Amino acid sequence: MNDTKLIVSSSPHLHGEEDTRSIMLDVIVALIPALAVAAYIFGIRALVLSLVCCASCVVFEWLYRFLLKKPDSVLDLSAVVTGLLLSYCLPVTVPLWAAVIGCGFAIIVVKQLFGGIGKNIMNPALAGRAFMFSWPLLMTNWVKPFSYTSFFDYSLADAVTGATPLVSLYGGSIPQNMTILDKLVGQSGGSMGEISTFALLLGGIYLIWRGIISWRIPVIYIATVFIISFIFPKGGIANLDWALWNICSGGLALGAIFMATDYATSPVTAKGQVFYALGCGLLTLFIRYFGSYPEGVCYSILVMNSCTWLLDKAGKRKIYGQ
Repeated sequence: MNDTKLIVSSSPHLHGEEDTRSIMLDVIVALIPALAVAAYIFGIRALVLSLVCCASCVVFEWLYRFLLKKPDSVLDLSAVVTGLLLSYCLPVTVPLWAAVIGCGFAIIVVKQLFGGIGKNIMNPALAGRAFMFSWPLLMTNWVKPFSYTSFFDYSLADAVTGATPLVSLYGGSIPQNMTILDKLVGQSGGSMGEISTFALLLGGIYLIWRGIISWRIPVIYIATVFIISFIFPKGGIANLDWALWNICSGGLALGAIFMATDYATSPVTAKGQVFYALGCGLLTLFIRYFGSYPEGVCYSILVMNSCTWLLDKAGKRKIYGQ
């Protein structure tokens, strides 16, 4: 008789040759276009911020698991992905010490204290970003594109500040001296990873092609925001213009493609994913329209992360005969 025990690991459960490391590597590849645009728009400071966040997340994860005598998990690259995503959610001017603290919160509190990858109930990068709003002035200091004096200028502390397109939308107007094409390619202010919708969509298409994410969540999420904003424009703006600016501004593409699709914190059932994406879209616009802060992507995804278990339960197929 074979006494070998069957060991079932935590989610995500994969079939075939894919493993966690290969998935995370694909996500990193998909994030590279947005990083390249950020480096072009904001200079080497964008690369430094991303590097610091990635290194901090790796160190915090290794240190936590070393001190608690747990198996090392840094080689699965999930900490690197968390660092990249968190850096993409930050203004390029944020002090490095604040970014390190945000990484510590994301890895230790949100990820490791819940048991590590696959067991966290919220997206670590988004939770780290939400925690960093303990310093609201640091998190809302936007700079105009190409404000650095040279590509290798490290500091943007003296750069000219400027409103992001989302701030204009929050006030009921579309950005002036800027076209929707400018926003698509990255000629706008904002968090360093959200400025180019085109680069993010390119990464999303790659992940769908590779089978890493399903089309349901990002497509339904973005479509919900587009349809509702098309029906209810603000400030007398043309319906189509208002809808296009809403889906191209802020962190919608970044959140819909790379955050809301997180395996551990999003539903696995088809019905659950549909309701999850609809909820993210509705909450995003509700916060944008009625909240005191112009962006709602971060908090809408975190709220829906908390409902994932319920959505999976509601979307579970009934066994035949029951």
